[in-house]
Amino acid sequence: MKFRVLLAAAGLAVCATAASAQEITGAGASFPFPVYAKWAEAYKAATGVTVNYQSIGSGGGIRQITARTVDFGATDAPLKGEDLTKNNLLQFPSVLGGVVPVVNIQGVETGQLKLTGEILAEIYDGKIKKWSDAKITALNGNVKLPDANITPVYRSDASGTTNIFTTYLSESSDSFKKELGIGTTVNWPVGQGGKGNEGVTATVKQVPNSIGYVEYAYAKQNKLAYTQLRNKDGQFVSPDDTTFEAAAANANWTSQPGFGISLTSQPGAKAWPITAPTFILLPKDAKDPKKTAEVIKFFDWAYKSGGKLATDLDYVPLPAKVEDDVRSTIFNQVKS
Repeated sequence: MKFRVLLAAAGLAVCATAASAQEITGAGASFPFPVYAKWAEAYKAATGVTVNYQSIGSGGGIRQITARTVDFGATDAPLKGEDLTKNNLLQFPSVLGGVVPVVNIQGVETGQLKLTGEILAEIYDGKIKKWSDAKITALNGNVKLPDANITPVYRSDASGTTNIFTTYLSESSDSFKKELGIGTTVNWPVGQGGKGNEGVTATVKQVPNSIGYVEYAYAKQNKLAYTQLRNKDGQFVSPDDTTFEAAAANANWTSQPGFGISLTSQPGAKAWPITAPTFILLPKDAKDPKKTAEVIKFFDWAYKSGGKLATDLDYVPLPAKVEDDVRSTIFNQVKS
């Protein structure tokens, strides 16, 4: 009987070790959550390895990977070189997406409303208060807009999506840059907050005459009406894979440590002005280096086999050269 008990205990220990080796954990940005979830599902089917990813916002992801409580972190706001060095982290991009303004205005359909960065900045800093404002109606003579107060919806948590959005607004408006600036959180003077892309999506759907900013996949999947935007070349464009690709086409990805570039306000007649890569953070001093190596395997698989899954969800795979640069400069630093 004792032998059987010991054998059973040994068996449980082996199972626990095997289970541990078959699961990796990550946390962070909600921006890429839909595609990470789909990649994780396909990767488990292909390899048996579970990728457990929690959509808690970029700020939470940075905190958790800095504390080494997850195997990888995820952020839409790339860390600067000094922060990567300070926290002993590696950083690389995983996929491209776009931040899009979405509205809940009765009778206004997707792609009908035209906005500019300057107008968005004045809506979010409280200077433009109504949909009937002359600056908005001047661009939208064929769109019936109500004489109703605008409710801006913003991220209530520390958010890389907010960092991207405020970068764009600061590039579009000197007064916004001076008064509110760029950050994962800012002191919004008007509006309502929602946690995560999920929370902003839900709030915009519930609040008439509201406007929010979310990752494109959330807008598409939740059938939110997104707007056109005027880009740096003066053209009004809609968000989709071609306009995201156009924004990324001529970017110098190796100009910043950890590939931490911005793709907002890029030149090009077709470029969507709030295009953005999203990033993965890995520890150089992991508690379990095998887990870090497994994270590398997962994202290398995503580069090789996850492209169609990404495009099906309205994300854009990285340019092939960027993937190769990540392999040579980041992946090869991690040994299994």
